[in-house]
Order: sequence, then structure tokens, then C-alpha cells
Amino acid sequence: MGSVVVVGLGYVGVPLAQLAVERGLQVVGLDTSERIVAGLNNGSSHIDDLSDDDVAAMLTGGFRASSDPAVVAAADTIVICVPTPLDPAGGPDLSMVRSAATSIAPHLTSGSLVVLESTTYPGTTDEVLRPILEELSGLSVGTDLALAFSPERVDPGNPQFGIANTPKVVGGTTAECARRAEAFYAQLTEQVVVARGTREAEMSKLLENTYRQVNIALVNEMVRFSHELSIDFWDVIRLARTKPFGFQAFYPGPGVGGHCIPIDPNYLSHRVEEQLGYPFRFVELAQEINSGMPRYVAQRIQSLLNDRALPVNGSTILLLGVTYKPDIADQRESPAIPLAQVLISLGAHVSYADPHVPDWVVEGATRVDDPGAAAAEADVTVLVQQHSAFDIEDIAARARCLFDLRGVSTHPGVERL
Repeated sequence: MGSVVVVGLGYVGVPLAQLAVERGLQVVGLDTSERIVAGLNNGSSHIDDLSDDDVAAMLTGGFRASSDPAVVAAADTIVICVPTPLDPAGGPDLSMVRSAATSIAPHLTSGSLVVLESTTYPGTTDEVLRPILEELSGLSVGTDLALAFSPERVDPGNPQFGIANTPKVVGGTTAECARRAEAFYAQLTEQVVVARGTREAEMSKLLENTYRQVNIALVNEMVRFSHELSIDFWDVIRLARTKPFGFQAFYPGPGVGGHCIPIDPNYLSHRVEEQLGYPFRFVELAQEINSGMPRYVAQRIQSLLNDRALPVNGSTILLLGVTYKPDIADQRESPAIPLAQVLISLGAHVSYADPHVPDWVVEGATRVDDPGAAAAEADVTVLVQQHSAFDIEDIAARARCLFDLRGVSTHPGVERL
């Protein structure tokens, strides 16, 4: 039986710890947040994909959470799953990766395997993580320590694919490091795919999310000019997706959100600019289009109000669903946030309905519990995120004006993005 320390107990770390417990490994979760540590040790989940019962089962299986990095000394494998956001200038913020490495390095023992799962730019594992581990541990990667990168592929709220049945990419600093990482993940997942090195593994994650960002930007731009040309772009997608080869359907919306698409491609763009001195134009253009969608949606709302001789200032706008994905509570990078902020700045009275969000981060927005009743009173109701709890056709029938950003309502008179 192996022993594992998972560093960073968020949307990536906790599901990984859960799976490791289920596979019979001895698992300790390490996090700097005393609140998260105490909550998990008391059987309380703080993420969408695990219930309190799931955490209780983990505890029964031997899991415990800690804020003491000394727990690393007894582990065979240490997996780093800390956040890697963007800094205020739009570049990569690796402060939490550096902090995690600095805290665990003095406690590493010869023979340990360290794996970085946090999304980052190519070169991070070898250029940032390795020097910290070697300097503070006194151990040598490739001789005393095994070091690898394995990009997380967690998709919160996805009922079909989890860690166990999603192929796991691993790239090692040396061939032996890769072999150790492959052997570790083979205990957890159905398929392990070995990269030529850490940089290839790091780049693969960025390719996956850049592909999504660019294609979402494509349909977001097309839906805008299709509206001007009086073309139903939702019907265009319906038609195109009947082709059994050469096409994958992407859908427009108010922008992109979550922990990957709005952030990860910028790591690659920053790295290309930093190392090669020229821009990654696809990423920069896609980012420009997607980040402009909330303001475009606000402009469409203005037009809907104008058609009824109403100003935005003083009008009541109801937003349905404010998370970045359906049926989860995760608000990270949700486009509903800038949309609400734009509307409030124009003088609108913004309310929201979301069964997963009791308290929203947007100052000035008020919560409503009955979306149907609220829609009947609002000047414009905007379907921002389609949670399954919403009876959208009933809401459409009661709303004065429904602006459907997800293309789901078939009710006559509904305005679609």
C-alpha cells in the first residue's frame, strides 16, 4: 500500500484524494487553509463534486487533512494541486506553486516522487519547481527524487468523466521519473499516457484549453454578426453538427468562465511573448472576443429595452444562473459577474436567481427565490446559465421579455443570443 500527500485541497486535490483512498492508498491532504482542513476532518465538503457523505467515506478509509507540511516526510508520493491564477498584469502567478514547493522541500526523503498537477506554462516543472526542491531538500532530481508533471483534467459537474476514466498524461524529468509517475497513476486511472518530457505534458494541457477558447471565440463572433444579418445561428449550429466528420459543435454564450479556459491559454501566450518575443495572436484575439461578450450582451439588453421605450437606468434586470457551468456552485471567472457589473454601472436594478448560489460576489445585486414570479416583474429576464432546476418554458411564458443566452427555449417571442 502506497502513501500519498495531496497538496492543495480544492476542485482538483480533493477528488484526487478521494480516488486514492478508494484505491487503498494511505492519503493525507495538505492545505494552508485551517478552515478547509477542519471542515474536511469534520466530514464537510466544500466542493460541488463531493458530498459530505463522500468525505465521511474518505475519513473512514483513513484520509485526514493537515496544515503541517511535515506530513510529507512519511509519503511515497506528493502531488501538488494548488491554484495557478493570472497576476494583475495578465501573466502567470506561480506564487502558490513556489510556496507549496518551499514548504514541502525540507521534508522530502530520498526515493520520493513529486508530481505537479497545477496548470502552468511549459518549463515550470524543470525551471521553477526543480531548483526549489533540490536546494531546500538537499536531494537531486533523477537520483534521489523523482519529479514529473501530470496535467489535471478535472471537469466539475461532469457526470460521465472523472479522474478514474479520463486518460492521465504524465511527463517525467527523466525516463525513470516518468516510469515512477506512470506506475503511481496506473493505480488510480484506467489509462496513463506518457509524454516525451515535462514540457510536452505541460503544453498538452494548454493546447486542450486553447482549442476550446479559440473555438468558443469563433462562435461568439459568428453569433454577433449573424444577429445583424438576421440569421438564426443556433439553427446554423444544429445543421452543421449533423455532419458526422470534420466538425465539433461549440456554442456561443455570454463569455467563458471557470478555472481553465479564461486563464490557461494566457499562460501560453505569456510564455511565447517572454521567450520568443512575439505574440500568440490566436489566443489574444480569442481572449479579446470572449472577454467582450458580457458588454455585448449588455448592449443587446439595452436594445431590447429601447424597443419598449425603456432606459437601462432604472430598469429591472433579472439574471438566471450566475455560475460558470450548469448545476454547480462554482463562480470562478463566471461571465455573469462582469455582465452584472456593466448593467449596474448603467443604472439598472439587477437581481439574480440561482439555486446553487445563496450569496453572490456582485455588490448591488439582490437575490430572488422564485424565478418565475421575478421574471413576471422584471423588465428583462436573462438566461445566463441553464440550471436543471429552472423550468425555462414556464419562466418564458411569464416573463415580460426573456433573453436566452443558451439557446434552450423554444417559446415564441423569446430573444436568443
